[in-house]
Amino acid sequence: MVFQLNLLAIVAVAGHTAWKKTKPVVARDAFLLPALGLLGVIVVWWVVALMNHELMPTPPEALIANLDYILHPFYRRGPGNLGIGWLLIASLQRVLIGFLLGTVVAIPLGFFIGMSKPAMLAFNPIIQIFKPVSPLAWLPIALAIFNLAEPSAIFVIFITSLWPTIINTALGVARVPKDYLNVAKVLEMPHWRQITKIIWPASLPYIFTGLRISLGIAWLVIVAVEMLTGGIGIGFFVWDEWSRFNLSAVFLAVLVIGVTGLVLDYAVGKIQELVTHRPTTFN
Repeated sequence: MVFQLNLLAIVAVAGHTAWKKTKPVVARDAFLLPALGLLGVIVVWWVVALMNHELMPTPPEALIANLDYILHPFYRRGPGNLGIGWLLIASLQRVLIGFLLGTVVAIPLGFFIGMSKPAMLAFNPIIQIFKPVSPLAWLPIALAIFNLAEPSAIFVIFITSLWPTIINTALGVARVPKDYLNVAKVLEMPHWRQITKIIWPASLPYIFTGLRISLGIAWLVIVAVEMLTGGIGIGFFVWDEWSRFNLSAVFLAVLVIGVTGLVLDYAVGKIQELVTHRPTTFN
């Protein structure tokens, strides 16, 4: 018995020592590997810029040219002359409005499709027809309906962000184990209670997966829509600066768009953790 206790103690100490040794390595890799990846992108950019230096700036040149945007992101210097922070906020407002409207429609519709075989048969062709339609194909229709750029952009975001959430919600509802529902029927659980206590918790991971995909599509779409509709926004900023052959500002906008997309996805993932009480991965 004493030998067994001593052996357990040795194993515990060894395991604790190994954990202490591996934890810094994991933490170091979590910082070092992304940094190396970003460094690789910068090196490729630098090489390509040197090969086409007449048009494309190197990273240090782009940084110097964009110092005003970086140091003063919320300046106001006259009508239409706004800092990149204001442009980003304007785009985010459109994206969030369209995305939230799409969420309000997509989740109940996904539940209806997932719980009803006739609804699945009725809506599946519609989803498969409209899902692959390019977001820019919806823009002329939206402009014809609303005759204004702002609601048209929101409508395009709404219509294109619907499909991933609908599909994933319906899939999550349809994949709820039948044993759970059979037990609920035996216990004579009301239908609304089955939805709130069984179907809803079981389908939440699928729903959040759809929401993350939909939000990514919404953020992707707004840049293209703003390029065509103009006005205030990060997408129009990209097109306007390109028309002035100011690639330094375009590179800055690409970085801002990418980082914002990463933050949005991370935020939805954190909400998912709070709601489902399960860890999520951000990759």
